Amino acid sequence: MLAKRYLLLVSVVLTVMFSSCKDKKEKEVETMDTEAAMTEAQEPFFKLSLAQWSIHKMIRNDSVDPYSFAEKAKNWGFSGLEYVSQLYPADLENNEYSEEAMKAFVEKSNAEAEKYGLQNVLIMIDGQGNLAVSDADERKAAVERHYKWVDAAAAMGCHAIRVNLNGESDPEKWKANSIDGLTQLATYAKDKNINIIVENHGGLSSNGVMHAEVMKAVNMDNCGTLPDFGNFCITRKKDSWECAEMYDIYKGVAELMPYAKAVSAKSNVFDENGDEVNIDYAKMLQIVKDAGYTGYIGVEYEGNELGEEEGIIATRDLLIKASTSVN
Repeated sequence: MLAKRYLLLVSVVLTVMFSSCKDKKEKEVETMDTEAAMTEAQEPFFKLSLAQWSIHKMIRNDSVDPYSFAEKAKNWGFSGLEYVSQLYPADLENNEYSEEAMKAFVEKSNAEAEKYGLQNVLIMIDGQGNLAVSDADERKAAVERHYKWVDAAAAMGCHAIRVNLNGESDPEKWKANSIDGLTQLATYAKDKNINIIVENHGGLSSNGVMHAEVMKAVNMDNCGTLPDFGNFCITRKKDSWECAEMYDIYKGVAELMPYAKAVSAKSNVFDENGDEVNIDYAKMLQIVKDAGYTGYIGVEYEGNELGEEEGIIATRDLLIKASTSVN
């Protein structure tokens, strides 16, 4: 009788222990699944890159080495690099962009990107001539001055160079010139697997409808846009940086996104909650996501109230926060 009671007691204990362990394991699995789901939900739909323009004051005013770009971007949590051609005057402009100077720029930049495990994303090109100028010979010369940057981008593993459409203020002439200049440059870049992308960067390029019409007319797979959240001032007041004619920023981004091969998150002023005062980041990111974009979004801080490092981090954190409210 005692033996039977003992066996019955052991059976009950084992059953309870088994049930308890099973429940514990199920709860652990459930917890792991929940944590995984939360992690996945919190992961942005885009990758983070840093526009080098965000540290232009450090470089120009504080003599920070532009080749420290990769190290800084890595320390601030970025995975992609967006270079700015005009921030290397000592190496490039002062040497008239010679073949040797360009080669050195590419080699140094590649070495730093590799050292810190970052991806070279694109190069923003300025000061190489007006691609929308009405004089055909001048326009062709400007196109050809961009060739070396296409070659550099290819050698660096970038996917694009960002160009500007300056040179004409008459809308119809601007459109025709832009189509011609971009077609010439994109044709050269096509075999090198480099995209030619245009930012809304003032003037008629900040008119979303016209900018999109240019892209539709060029109709080349390697020619597209770089929508910037904040660069939609078409004209400024005389002798002032104050905007006289502003295009609707949300409408403009929506119009440019169908052709987007990169996106720029502009920021200037933040409130006490860490939100950009003039740009609704959640609304912008919804527009970007609705267009099916999942590539790099570049942080481009241009403000004065925060230092560059603080502004960069604030913009990065705002992008991540805003991404959680996007459907």
